[in-house]
Amino acid sequence: MSGTTTGTGEGTTGRRPGEGTAPAGGAARGRPSPSAHGGVRQALGDGWTVARRNLIRIKRVPDLLVGSIVSPIMFVLLFAYVFGGAISLPGADGSTPDPAAYREYLIAGIFAQTVIFGATITGSGMAQDLKTGIIDRFRSLPMAPSAVLVGRTTADVVNNVLTVVIMTLTGLVVGWRINTSVGEALLGYVVLLFFAYCVSWIMAYLGLLVRTPEVFNNVTFIVIFPLTFIANTFVPIESFPTGLRQFAEWNPVSAVTQAARELFGNLQAGVPTPEAWPLQNPVLYTVLWGVVLLLVFVPLTVRQYQRAAAR
Repeated sequence: MSGTTTGTGEGTTGRRPGEGTAPAGGAARGRPSPSAHGGVRQALGDGWTVARRNLIRIKRVPDLLVGSIVSPIMFVLLFAYVFGGAISLPGADGSTPDPAAYREYLIAGIFAQTVIFGATITGSGMAQDLKTGIIDRFRSLPMAPSAVLVGRTTADVVNNVLTVVIMTLTGLVVGWRINTSVGEALLGYVVLLFFAYCVSWIMAYLGLLVRTPEVFNNVTFIVIFPLTFIANTFVPIESFPTGLRQFAEWNPVSAVTQAARELFGNLQAGVPTPEAWPLQNPVLYTVLWGVVLLLVFVPLTVRQYQRAAAR
């Protein structure tokens, strides 16, 4: 009788009901639940912490950095000197073929293709973190549910900035030039990086869906490769068959490429003026696509993250 009480509803140790029961998850260790950190400021702060973790990982795994450096250089040199020798565009006079004209036409397409492929690092990283259990560790921490996703996509924007800088320097070496003002050129870079950031949310969703980096890489290559080639990235689309030309005209990759060409001042005299609305208004069309992608895939990805981590 000495260890019990009667008529009070307390347990054998004198505790009130529920005092000896710890809630599940982080609160079980005395930490606040993630829902307590649902504010925008907390989400951004947690996201930056995760972004720093991903950037440090790039520094500690030199293979990732080497890939970001070598790939853009290879693409610029390959298309400028291997394929560029077989593809000619009229020069400033509109009639005489000029290899330099093709290089100026080409670089914006290389920019677009490279930053889109760079966005796939987001999905591959998410799939890898799921596979190794890192996501489960993040789930046990008192952070906003969107922090891991915001951090991953932000880190990959930084990686794409590095890639764009390297491509710019390589392009200048092979004869590419920016023929507009500094403001227009900066806007061209912003449009490229903005579109890549929006695509990275699609990649994050797919990475959480397939759960293994190998499957993710195979799936995204099958989708992105034709999207970046059935476009005005490397050649004018006027020579395409009717069906492919219509697809290319409305392909957002064509729009972001056309926007970069306009903002860098790389439109060539011998290339016909596009008649399709997306290519006549490429910046607006790119922004519209980006906004739609964010509105659709940010909530989808956050929901899929919660489901995937709970499995």
